[in-house]
Amino acid sequence: QAQLVESGGGSVQAGGSLRLSCVASGSTYNYNFMGWFRQAPGKEREGVAIIYTDGGNTFYADSVKGRFTASQDNAKNTVYLQMNSLKPEDTAMYYCAARERGTVGGILQPQPYKYWGQGTQVTVSS
Repeated sequence: QAQLVESGGGSVQAGGSLRLSCVASGSTYNYNFMGWFRQAPGKEREGVAIIYTDGGNTFYADSVKGRFTASQDNAKNTVYLQMNSLKPEDTAMYYCAARERGTVGGILQPQPYKYWGQGTQVTVSS
């Protein structure tokens, strides 16, 4: 089992920045993709940014490319999401997630991810 705890959400004005953190504990060796999803009221959960923890490769939704950056600190078992140039449409609950090694499915699809954090709210006002 792995446990994920997010932090760093908040309220900002459009154009502002936030950095989310996700600390993993437990059986972290069991997974090799870790990252961020978001869900706005009335919408489906969507993949935002994923990092391949074995190699550092990153994958982004088109809507956040050039604005969001995922990174990791292996020594701290932590992944980050730096969010710049925030827009009102970025408002959502942001979840950290991890998927086990060998799991098949789209990298930015939520279904293959077994472990989830409790979420942290991001609100962007215009």
